Amino acid sequence: MKRYLIVGGNSGIGKVIKEKLEEAKEEVIHFSRQTGVDVTDETPAFPPITGKLDGLIYCPGTINLKPFLSLALSDFTKDLSVNFLGAVKVIHHYLPQLNEGGAIVLFSSVAATKGFAYHCSIASAKGAIEGFVRSFASEMAPKIRINAIAPSLTDTPLSAFLNSDPKKKEANSKRHPLARLGTPEDMAEMALYLLSEKATFITGQVIGVNGGLG
Repeated sequence: MKRYLIVGGNSGIGKVIKEKLEEAKEEVIHFSRQTGVDVTDETPAFPPITGKLDGLIYCPGTINLKPFLSLALSDFTKDLSVNFLGAVKVIHHYLPQLNEGGAIVLFSSVAATKGFAYHCSIASAKGAIEGFVRSFASEMAPKIRINAIAPSLTDTPLSAFLNSDPKKKEANSKRHPLARLGTPEDMAEMALYLLSEKATFITGQVIGVNGGLG
C-alpha cells in the first residue's frame, strides 16, 4: 500500500483522484480550504503527517476570465497565489517526506500555451506552473518525478458558471475537436497514471488532456 497526499481533495478532480486511490486500497491523506487549510495564507497551517509519502497531488485552482483592463493587480495576485504559490508552499513543506521514487502531480491549463482572450491572469499563473515543473524535475531527478496535467474546460463545480445552461454547455463542448467537455474522471485517470509505476520514465512533462483543443 502506498501513501498519497492530495491538496484540494474535497471536490472536482481532486475528489475523484481521492476516490480512485481509495478504491485501489491506497492510503490517502487530504486537506483543503474546507478542512481549514488555506494555501494562500503567508504561512499555511499545514497538518503534520507522520511517516513517508509516495506521491503528492495539488489540485486547487481558479477560473478568472476578464478583459485585461478589468483585471486588478489583486486578480493576478490571487490567481498566482492559489494556482502556483500554494503548490510551492505545499511542496516545500512536505518534500522531505517524499520517498525516493515518489511523484508529484500539478495542474496547468490548455490556456497557458494556447492563447485565449480574457485569460491573461489565469494563463499567467498556469504558465508559472509549467516553468516550475520543467525546472524542478531537472533538479529532483532521478529521485523524485514531477509532471503537470493541462486540462481544457472540465465539467466540475469550479467551472459550473461557464456551463450554467444547456446552450452554453453545448457551445463549449463544440469548441473541442472531440465535441465534449473534459470530466474529472479524464483528469484523474491521467493523474493516476503519472503516479504509477507505469510512468517511471516520465518527468518534467506537461501533458494535455484537452479533447484536441490544444
